[in-house]
Amino acid sequence: MNKPDNTAVRTALWRALHIQVDAKPYIIEDEVGLKLVAPEDGWQERPDMKYTKRLRASIVARARFVEDLIIEESRKGIDQYIILGAGLDTFAQRRPNIASKQHIYEIDQPDTLTWKQQRLIELGFGVPDNLHFVPVDFEVSSWWQQLLKAGFDTNKPAVIACTGVSLYLTKEAIADTLKQIATLASGSTLAMTFYLPIELLDDEDKPMLEMAEKGARAAGTPFVSFFAPDEIMVMAKNAGFKNAKTISTRDMEQSYFNDRTDGLLPASGEVFLVATT
Repeated sequence: MNKPDNTAVRTALWRALHIQVDAKPYIIEDEVGLKLVAPEDGWQERPDMKYTKRLRASIVARARFVEDLIIEESRKGIDQYIILGAGLDTFAQRRPNIASKQHIYEIDQPDTLTWKQQRLIELGFGVPDNLHFVPVDFEVSSWWQQLLKAGFDTNKPAVIACTGVSLYLTKEAIADTLKQIATLASGSTLAMTFYLPIELLDDEDKPMLEMAEKGARAAGTPFVSFFAPDEIMVMAKNAGFKNAKTISTRDMEQSYFNDRTDGLLPASGEVFLVATT
């Protein structure tokens, strides 16, 4: 059987661990990913789970931020949602009342999507007609061409989310991707994460990034691109977006982590670009 990407699995488990070990109110409630992965007993004790509280907080905040955005845009009548680098995203399964009004296009590596589709069927979730899996081998084919083949309507606006992907792409590939997204119909919104260079991180997060970088290199998926916030804004402007802003870790703390009793706070390495066409 095909295997999903390791990063996608880890992200799904972090979202599930949030409900198991962090205090209420939960930032996002997602145990569907845990059902998909069905890890061995004791998975919570794995080093990449046990010692990464701040990363877990970043992942759940990131998921919540994108979910809030798609809900808000759905209310305005937007009915196309593209997830570029979808991994084991579970929005369609967890929020069927909103998801059923959307055409959702999940774009990722063929192995991950084939595996996910099979697991959804095995678990009884099924694959509704409005959920489109768009398998793409990013090194040899164009995600845009595959998206069009899957029935995406270029005449209508969309929300496009791309989280946890830019780190693995060259700056040229990111610039090309942004230019392509900026051609979406007027009223489309992009939410994309970028990673700060190590010197811009809080001191307590620097060792974690160094460890993650080492692990990623060893796994054959090295980190490639880091950006300061002003560089991100320049790229968005050069790509042709009408409006753009960055959302920092501090902004995330204000939105989702005020008044928590468990000291849960996100790591400082990630910045969101929110840009509109």
